Order: sequence, then structure tokens, then C-alpha cells
Amino acid sequence: EELAYRHTSNKSKPTRCKQSQRCFCHRRDVSEALSMSSLEASLKDPSRPTFLHGLTPPLDSTTPDAARTIAAKFVARSRVLASDGFIVYDIQDEPSRSGAERPYPFRQLMDSASYAAEVRAASGKECLVYKCVNDAEFENWIRKARAVHGHRCLNVVGRPSADGPAKGPTTKEAMALVEKTSGVSFGCVCIPERHTDEYASQRGKAAPGEHLNMLRKQQAGAEWFVSQAVYDPAPTIRLLRDYGDACRAAGLTPCKVVLTFAPCGRAKTMTFLKWLGIRVPEEAERRILDAESPVDESVALLCETLEKILDETQDCGVPLGVSVESVSIFRKEIDAVHELMRRTQAIALDKRGIKWRVVWEDAAAPSSSGVPFGPV
Repeated sequence: EELAYRHTSNKSKPTRCKQSQRCFCHRRDVSEALSMSSLEASLKDPSRPTFLHGLTPPLDSTTPDAARTIAAKFVARSRVLASDGFIVYDIQDEPSRSGAERPYPFRQLMDSASYAAEVRAASGKECLVYKCVNDAEFENWIRKARAVHGHRCLNVVGRPSADGPAKGPTTKEAMALVEKTSGVSFGCVCIPERHTDEYASQRGKAAPGEHLNMLRKQQAGAEWFVSQAVYDPAPTIRLLRDYGDACRAAGLTPCKVVLTFAPCGRAKTMTFLKWLGIRVPEEAERRILDAESPVDESVALLCETLEKILDETQDCGVPLGVSVESVSIFRKEIDAVHELMRRTQAIALDKRGIKWRVVWEDAAAPSSSGVPFGPV
């Protein structure tokens, strides 16, 4: 049994958009919706937010039986959360990310597509599977992800650094390979920290340009974006507003942007967040680490951050979603993810001014898979 959410509304059903076959700004024909997974439909549907729960695969040395057990345990704890699906990350070593030592040693993890298949089998929910382009077998990986594992939603991630020889295709080439793969839709990441005057100045640019990167990826076929974990609302607000303006100028409908939030309950995790390139304001860091319960304080701060982003971008035309994750194996942070999911979900839905409810369904029973939750 899985929890899901629905909302009630008296709004009439919109008509199909005539702008573009790729546009999902209104509901498509039922036959077309039925051909999609429910996660895919949700990510492409701007009429409702998408809620995701992120996780990383176990170690590469994990046996298939052990991986199945780990996935089952994760699902047993997370099934009470009303998510649309899961994000399964592709973790890279990234030795050149920064000059600082990595707080947690890198360990090779299991293939993201293989583990996502175990999570889907245990949960009855689809996964958004991340894949870094820095892989000489990238094209074969895409074919296997679809043909063997049955995944429909992928997130294409660029190389960790421009330093060193490339092992696989460029991001542009990778997007083209995924785009031509039948039965697969893809999105990309967006990084608000790259949309600041400081970042632009460091690279000799007159102004931030992450919104233009998003626009180029959308024009290459990306149908949604997932942000890096957010702790500072200002760059995210600026990015969303600039991306919305750029889409209007180009005559395009903005893709959904799923905002990621990760709790922090100790100094080591805070160091890791900053090593990952996540911008944490000094006052936010002090507020969390000086609190009696740092992890609870981080959840409260992240909820405030989401509220501010929603308030400041409600008129920019960019549909939003929420993803939660833990960046460590610290038990308190893992537990806090559940509270963070419940609270951010309530904030996102309440801000829409609608009546909504949480319902359960039998995940193993036949259902109208592919029809996104919406007005009922």
C-alpha cells in the first residue's frame, strides 16, 4: 500500500495547448497520458507539484539479494510518505570539485539503473534515474536502462569537472542520445549557486547565465529540472524568475523545476554540503549548528526557505516541485527527511490555495497508471 495525495478543485478542465507537441502546460489526450508512467506525467504536468524522495545506491560490491533487501527496507520506511516516486542518484568521485578534502571518503556505488529497478519492484513507484555523462559506455547504459530495467525517466548530469580527459559524450551529445531513445524522457540539473554575480565574475561574465543553460537544455529536449540542494533562497529565486523571463522571450513554456532540500544535523554534514558547492549563508549555518537540536532547526529553516521561494516566484510562470534527501548516513538526518517531506509537501500544496487530502492505494493492484493526480 502506498500513500498518494489528491486535491479537490472546482476549476474546469483546461483545453489542450496548441503551442507545441512537447508542451505539457495543459492535460494531454487521455490516450497520450496513459502511455506515460505516473512519474513521467507528473514531472511534465505544471498543473500540480511533484514530490520526490532521493536516495543513493548501496556499495558496488553489494550482492543482488542484499541490494533487494536494502531496497525493501528503505521502501518499508518511506512508503508512508506521499511521494510521486524516487530519485536514484549516480554518485561520482569528483576529486577536482574543490581544493578542500572530501569530508566523506568516496566509495564506488552500485549502478543507479540497476538499483532503481529494485526500488521500483519493492515500492510500485517509478524512479527518476540519474546518469553522469562521464562514462565511455553511456549509450549502452541508456539502452539497458530502458530495455532491461524498464526506466522511462532519466536525469542527464554533466561531467563533475572540465579538468582531465572526458570518458564519455558531452552533455549536448548525451542529451541527443537520450532524446532519440524510444520510451524515455529526460531532465537535467540546475544549480542556483551558478546564478550569482560572484560566480559570473569569477568566470569573466557580465551577468549570471544558468537560466540560459536551462533554456538550451530545454531546447535540446529536457522536460524538467531538478535543483541542487537549496539552503539560500536568493539565488534560487533569481534563477527561477530569470528562467521564466527567458522562456517567455523565446516563446517557450517553462519546464517544471523540482527544488531539492536536505536536512543537516551536525558540523560534518554542513562541511560536506559546502564541499558539494551548496551555498549556505553564515547566519543559516550558525542558526543550525548553535541550536539545541540542529537537525530540527535545519528542517524549520528549509521550510522557511521553501515558503520564501514560493512567495517570491509565484508570478514567474515556472511550475515547481519538491524533493527531499539525506546527504549522509547519520540516522537523525535520515529520520528528519521524513518530517521535511511532510512539511514541505503541506507548504507547497497550501500555497496553491486548494483543498487536498492524502489517500492510500494498493501498489500491487492494477490502476490507471500514467494519469497524473489532479482535479477530482
